[in-house]
Amino acid sequence: MNEISVAIVEDIDQIREGLKYVIEYTEGFHCIGAFESGELALESLPESPAEVVLMDINLPGIQGPDCVKQLKKQLPGTQFMMFTVFEDDENVFEAIKSGASGYILKSTPPHKVLEAIREIHQGGSPMTASIARKVIQHFQKPKTSDNFSLTPRETEILNLLAKGLFYKEIADTFGTSTGTVRQQIHKIYEKLHVQNRTEALLKFKGDS
Repeated sequence: MNEISVAIVEDIDQIREGLKYVIEYTEGFHCIGAFESGELALESLPESPAEVVLMDINLPGIQGPDCVKQLKKQLPGTQFMMFTVFEDDENVFEAIKSGASGYILKSTPPHKVLEAIREIHQGGSPMTASIARKVIQHFQKPKTSDNFSLTPRETEILNLLAKGLFYKEIADTFGTSTGTVRQQIHKIYEKLHVQNRTEALLKFKGDS
C-alpha cells in the first residue's frame, strides 16, 4: 500500500510532535514535515509537497486560512484539513473559503485523525459532528432532499454525513464496504450537483 504523505503546521510543540509521532509510526502514513509556523510551511512545502496538510488555524504570524489560501495556489493537488480547538462559525467558514476540504477538532482521538487523513486523501471532506452541524445551521435556506430525487438510503447517508461520520463508519452502519459507500456518495453528489461534503451539506438540511 502506498503511504500517504502528510505535513503538519502547528505551533504547539507537544501537539505537533505528538501528531508527527502518530503519523510516522502508523503503517500507510509518512510525515514529510512538521512546521511551527505558516511562514515555514510556505517556504518548505512548495519544494516538498505533501498529499495532505494538517493546518492549525490560530498560528503566530500568518494565520492558517491565509496560509492555506497561498499554498493552495501553488499546490492544487494537496488536500488541506484544518486542525484546531475552534469551532465557531467565523473560523469554520473562513477556513472553507480558503480552500480547506476538511475541518476537525484537536480533541479528535488519534485514530479518528488518521481516518480523516485517509478519507480526505480519497476525495472526501471529513468534518467532526459539531462542525458539520454548524455548517447546516448556518444556512437556513437549503432545499430538501425531495427536490433531488434522492432514495431513502441516500437521504440516510446524507444524514450520517451531516452528523460527521466518516466513510468507514457509514459503511459499518450499513454492513457494506467503504468502496460501496464512496460510490453511493458520489451518486448523491451528482444528484445535488455538488463536488464534496461541504457543498452537499449546504444544500441538504439533515435531521440534526
